[in-house]
Amino acid sequence: MIITENTASLLEDIDQKFKAIHQKTDTHLEGLLWSKPITYWDYIQTDALLNLQTQRTTLPDELVFIMYHQVNELLFKMILWEMQQISYCENIQTDFFTDRLMRISRYFTMLTTSFDIMGDGMEVAQYMKFRNTLTPASGFQSAQYRMIEFASTDLINLIDARFRATIDRNTPFEHAFEHLYWQAAGKDHKTGEKSYLLQEFERKYKTSFIAQMKEYNTINLWQKFKQLPSEAQQDPALIKAMREYDYTVNVTWVMQHLNTAKKYIESSGLGDGEATGGSDWKKYMHPKYQRRIFFPELWSEEELANWGVNV
Repeated sequence: MIITENTASLLEDIDQKFKAIHQKTDTHLEGLLWSKPITYWDYIQTDALLNLQTQRTTLPDELVFIMYHQVNELLFKMILWEMQQISYCENIQTDFFTDRLMRISRYFTMLTTSFDIMGDGMEVAQYMKFRNTLTPASGFQSAQYRMIEFASTDLINLIDARFRATIDRNTPFEHAFEHLYWQAAGKDHKTGEKSYLLQEFERKYKTSFIAQMKEYNTINLWQKFKQLPSEAQQDPALIKAMREYDYTVNVTWVMQHLNTAKKYIESSGLGDGEATGGSDWKKYMHPKYQRRIFFPELWSEEELANWGVNV
């Protein structure tokens, strides 16, 4: 065997890599000798992925519904991965910040345009049958989406608009949690009693949510933006990316979601019927009611006043 200059250089780099972690290079090279070449299906874990769909009914379109939501959760994971890179980047540069934000917006644009898969890709009659087997489960219970919100903005912007004046950065996280905008969708508006949907959601994720709220309190996207030098905060491309992300998530995406839900519920003859979890889905989802705005300082007074109107 002829050892080329390039091969020798690579072996030296490999040796240095393993020495740095106090490992024997020969041991790892011998392990490479007996290892199997990687295949696409092993790398992507195709078999495992394709066996994660379990229907509760015999209706064919339920499988479309399950897989569509699993794709959503994978995209949410991609979004959280990009957000983590921004939040934990020291001395972040505007180009890096802008690039990652645009990645995130593209993921949400993909989520928005994909609603046609459900809107036009399932029979209303089938959906209205299998949806009853999903009760009380709901897309409301997507923990990753809540984590995306916590990582996007200051907590005050996620508080129910009715309670924002009573909460600030010194408010205990537990108290703030009870006044998040989506809490209202899971409570009886007369008694304040939490629905089974909300109780189970909190039983599963509340500890994680409180931890996420604390973790991103000073490193969410808005805080990272405010930590940039003044000149960088005026960067047109970055401001455009921030605004695009905000509008895509809090208006475009939620309106497409709302319109898809509306199509199925109203086409079924239920009128203003409840979502599977029992929430008042129109008021919970519509941006003009909840005013979900991640970066209000980047919008004009007129834009804020007309948030979610005529869309």
